[in-house]
Amino acid sequence: MASLTKSDRHILSVTTYNMLLLVLLFVWGCSATYKIGVGKSDITGPVVEVNFMGYAYLSQVGTGLRQRLFARAFIVGDVDDANNCFVYVNLDTACGDTAVRYGILDALAALGSEYAVYGQQNVAVVGTHQHSGPGAWMNYLLPQVTSLGFDQQSYEAIVTGAVAAIRQAHESLTEGSLAVATTNVTDANINRSLYAYLNNPAAERARYTSSTDETMTMLRFRRASDGLDVGVLVWFAVHGTSAYENNTHVTADNKGVAEYLFEKAMADAASAADGFVAAFTQSSVGDSSPNVLGAWCDDGSPCSFENSTCDGVAGSCHGRGPAFRALDLGITSCYEIGRRQFAPALQLYETFDSVATALTDPSVRAFHFFHQMDGFTFALPNGTEVATCAAALGYSFAAGTTDGPGPFDFTQADSGVADANPLWAVVSDLLETPTAAQVACQAPKPILLDVGQMTEPYAWAPNIVDVQLLRVGQLIVIVSPSEVTTMSGRRWKDAIRTAAVEQGVVAADVDPIVVVSSPANTYAHYVATPEEYAIQRYEGASTLYGPWQLPAYINLTVSNIGYLVAGAGSPAEGTYPPDNRNVSLDFIAGVVYDSPPLGYAFGDVLVQPASSYAAGEVVNATFVGANPRNNLRLGETFAAVEQAVADVWTVVMDDWDWYLEYTWAQTDVLLGSSQVVVSWETQDPAPGVYRMHYYGDWKDVLGTVTSFESVSTNFTISGT
Repeated sequence: MASLTKSDRHILSVTTYNMLLLVLLFVWGCSATYKIGVGKSDITGPVVEVNFMGYAYLSQVGTGLRQRLFARAFIVGDVDDANNCFVYVNLDTACGDTAVRYGILDALAALGSEYAVYGQQNVAVVGTHQHSGPGAWMNYLLPQVTSLGFDQQSYEAIVTGAVAAIRQAHESLTEGSLAVATTNVTDANINRSLYAYLNNPAAERARYTSSTDETMTMLRFRRASDGLDVGVLVWFAVHGTSAYENNTHVTADNKGVAEYLFEKAMADAASAADGFVAAFTQSSVGDSSPNVLGAWCDDGSPCSFENSTCDGVAGSCHGRGPAFRALDLGITSCYEIGRRQFAPALQLYETFDSVATALTDPSVRAFHFFHQMDGFTFALPNGTEVATCAAALGYSFAAGTTDGPGPFDFTQADSGVADANPLWAVVSDLLETPTAAQVACQAPKPILLDVGQMTEPYAWAPNIVDVQLLRVGQLIVIVSPSEVTTMSGRRWKDAIRTAAVEQGVVAADVDPIVVVSSPANTYAHYVATPEEYAIQRYEGASTLYGPWQLPAYINLTVSNIGYLVAGAGSPAEGTYPPDNRNVSLDFIAGVVYDSPPLGYAFGDVLVQPASSYAAGEVVNATFVGANPRNNLRLGETFAAVEQAVADVWTVVMDDWDWYLEYTWAQTDVLLGSSQVVVSWETQDPAPGVYRMHYYGDWKDVLGTVTSFESVSTNFTISGT
């Protein structure tokens, strides 16, 4: 029997899925119809000569690209009211950010009245929290320090790509259905601050089987016209720290791997529409780690349980991923943790209709407002009045984590009582001396950096945060500006579930489905429980607004959850945070010019591949190159592997693919000469004839940029 084409499978799938929908309508009741749209666009910024955002590690400066970064946008709307909608943008970045969100909203407003429905109230910008992408795009000064400021090219790549993804989603809007399913993933995260987690009440901990959130939640988007799926949005909590802090090749880390594998699997699936978008978004990420083998000293002994040190030194304690013995800067572990998210997600998708809950309420709502955290006074549920503080970071912030230890002599769980850091005490006071009231408010945190009080030359950290909830049917999304620890997420979700029923957001006989998305919209570091805060490990030391930050976040969302009721209005927007885009410093040198070495031309092949390889070997080719900052090639590629198919060269791999790596190095600063190495880590390719293709752009002394390209000699790959 001849194999079916995708068109044949599409025809069969329409019939099959329409029949299945009739069955499911009987089982589920009447599922609601929504306006749905999805989009995806490239946001890869400068892959060389810019410090990475995440680890704040000065020497982690880009030297190339392993995998391009993307924005994936999802729009959900009420079919009867275009104003009731929301946009969820999932960025392959370290976090959401104030400057990026301002840029996205400015660009949407400039698109005219058709896009006027998307604004402050209903646009959520969430980062996957990878730590291996270009930095220098954030709004506040503190995260700009290690990036040497704010780079317009890095910033615009993210904003432009995010808006392009939103436009694709908007242009694809169609009627469809939404459903949610969950599964448990037990081998893709551990709690890296178990000592702090165990300070939560024993009775509360006893409600859960794990010290991390192991629930994976999938929201499926299915269009009504043909019954095909256009995308999935998947929540799972695990840090994007599989690639180590000395990795200098851009990658979206483990969530980027999961997205890549899922979208590849859907490219030829009968159930999926062309252009299927899969976003693996971040959840209660704060104390989760992908280094599932635990934290160990360099000599092989276990790190101290309390403060993650080795003989009192934090820098010798490192978390181990599943393939920690591979000497590849965490890349193999990164792929494996991505696969451990992809595999259960695919299994869940393939059995989705048997386990899913349809969203049956057609209501779509969202609200957002800005809130000043400095001195916010409110009552706890027991009636006790408490207050939050201006932003500050504790001593243990400088210790880093087992995923990426800090370079100084700090440790986690540092009470600050001893005089162990007299030099830093002086440095801290030179920057800003905390007032007695601030010290008391932040206690027991010993303040290292009083960032909320530091405003020169512009604000160092946010005192104003975004408060946002999204709702479609019985699904409620908590959009948090801070990285939420495991128990913080559990408390927050419980509070929202209870309030949603009590305040009539969902029907009394419906169980709300609540998920957390973090870090989003702006970067407000962490939110730990008050009990975890008392321990002052990294997460507690990085909880900016004092011990009552989590109750404050819960108070602000629960007290405003009525805005999610159908027909409700919108809250006042509040005081906008500072917009530092046009005042930020920039000490990143631009590209002056490119020049090939004497006797060579751009694209000349310096080292050709061998004539033949066995599957599994690495193929390398070295070219006379030019600085890739001259042209980011958004939506394109720097490198490709091509196969001769019926005498036609066909691209079989490009910058999107995990196993093709692009490395750039400057060989002569004065002449502006550089070279590019394209490496293909072959896995199980089809036997045949192949070649490497390099795309570059060189800049002359007058600033003119000219494109060029080059191919290697042919080589053959034999079967395994």
